[in-house]
Amino acid sequence: MLLALTYALILSLYRFGWGRLPAWVPVEQSAADLPSVTVIIAARNEAAHIGGTLASLLASDYPAERLEIIVVDDHSGDGTAALVRAVFAQAASSGFALRLLSLSEGEGHGKKHALEQGLAQARGAVICATDADCIVKPNWVRLMAGALAEAAVAGPHQSTGPVLVTAPVLFHREQNWFQRFQSLDVVGLMGITGAGIHLGFQRMANGANMAYVKSVFDAVGGYTGNASIASGDDMFLVQKVAKRFPNRVMFLKHQEAAVLTLPERDWPAFWRQRVRWGSKNAALPEWPVRLVLLAVFLFCWNILFLIIILFINILYPIGGPSPWILATALGTKALFDYLFLKDLCNFFARPDLLRVFWPAFVLHTLYIPLVGLKGLLSKGYTWKGRRQGR
Repeated sequence: MLLALTYALILSLYRFGWGRLPAWVPVEQSAADLPSVTVIIAARNEAAHIGGTLASLLASDYPAERLEIIVVDDHSGDGTAALVRAVFAQAASSGFALRLLSLSEGEGHGKKHALEQGLAQARGAVICATDADCIVKPNWVRLMAGALAEAAVAGPHQSTGPVLVTAPVLFHREQNWFQRFQSLDVVGLMGITGAGIHLGFQRMANGANMAYVKSVFDAVGGYTGNASIASGDDMFLVQKVAKRFPNRVMFLKHQEAAVLTLPERDWPAFWRQRVRWGSKNAALPEWPVRLVLLAVFLFCWNILFLIIILFINILYPIGGPSPWILATALGTKALFDYLFLKDLCNFFARPDLLRVFWPAFVLHTLYIPLVGLKGLLSKGYTWKGRRQGR
């Protein structure tokens, strides 16, 4: 019952924070007022997706002379680099600065290393990061860079504006209820991210949609201290920046700032994705994030244990907790999940996702404790042909 109460308080806090977070209203800026921007994409074996990503970026409405796009190929073996070269050759007349960097054998590998190589050669005052399987909207660069314009032009130490912004990452083109469950789940994650940043008690981000003043990366030491952890190029960086520049991390609550990507096709792929996401949780520097993750993990395990015990009691009556305790726990989770997700689905114009709330509720309650347990027992996983961790 204590865990149920804790969960209700956590979800109520997130719902309150999301409601208090104002929608971003961009300020009209002339081309001369906009900072120079470098978009960096770290890519490994993304030939199936990166063409769409680059097409969406090349449709940006940002002044061409102020936008640079760098793709860093991380030892791809599927023709990613050749495809990028072809796209850039066709777009040579766009006016954008287009560059492909390829990591050399023996030089290093991994997303953090690829991003560092891109940063080392980036000319923009603002760095925008997205993934090689994402679609951005035409005004995405303008929205992200516009929010950072003050700090980018005056310098992070001579201004009071945001120095890092993160924005929503959403799924689209769902084909079945399982993919719609993933969309509903990630909508909830975006709400948690925005609410936590706005209330100032936890900072989270998604590397598929974030931007920061370039000099800030060096000011916080980049990925020093967590370079050995394959995942977390986003979470570690945002928490470092928040510590070095208090109250200057921002969640950009705007539908046009969202980037879109595809949900996983099946359960094994989904499992691998969530294990990868959770692999860095124990190493995150902000204790409120770890504490919330632990509370949700324990609450979902509590529900799972209650179900197991009550099922055993049906076969072999041995006594135990009342079924009403399980009903209370399930009812608490369902009620507060639904209220929070309803607010988010309405904001993102996806009320259709609520039609899969009940199967999504069951899957969420199951995968949270199982993925969390996997992370505790084994830190290793395989991603894009590479073994990470133990």
